[in-house]
Amino acid sequence: MVRYAEPGTVEWVESDGGPLIAVPETVLPFWSGADGDDLASDYDRACEIDTAFGLLPVGDRTALVLGDEPAATAYLPEHGTLVRWYAADTEAELLAGARDALTTADWTDERHWNVPGPVVLFDSAWPGTAPARTDTLRITLAAGHYAVRSAVRPGPEIWAGLVHLRRLDEA
Repeated sequence: MVRYAEPGTVEWVESDGGPLIAVPETVLPFWSGADGDDLASDYDRACEIDTAFGLLPVGDRTALVLGDEPAATAYLPEHGTLVRWYAADTEAELLAGARDALTTADWTDERHWNVPGPVVLFDSAWPGTAPARTDTLRITLAAGHYAVRSAVRPGPEIWAGLVHLRRLDEA
């Protein structure tokens, strides 16, 4: 796999060309990726998401698909935000621009996602049980309901996608 994001401050996940997906750990075995005997695989369903994000049923839960384009993606837990690397010379520039954009972004409408706990972000072409899958990111989320919204931080030199996860049922 070719890596576009450089090693640095945060861990980046990349795909081989398809969308990334965040599947709850509890239902990972139910994600078949591009495998399967059906006319439309789970991967095909994920590829139908042509917006910044979408939700797909997996087992008795729902996974978050990062559509739009297969950009390297990292999670900033202190901001509850997935950052998608569309264009920047360095990781430091991208992360600084993304953090600045969190307060000024033009966010999309929210969708709600019920999360049973930690999720695993990976290339949606892989089955959830693939032992050889190495490009993954485990995201520790508390069980609960989350509002999900997205924005793009466009610019001539720094261009980042943002997918913000905000827990709705915090005490």
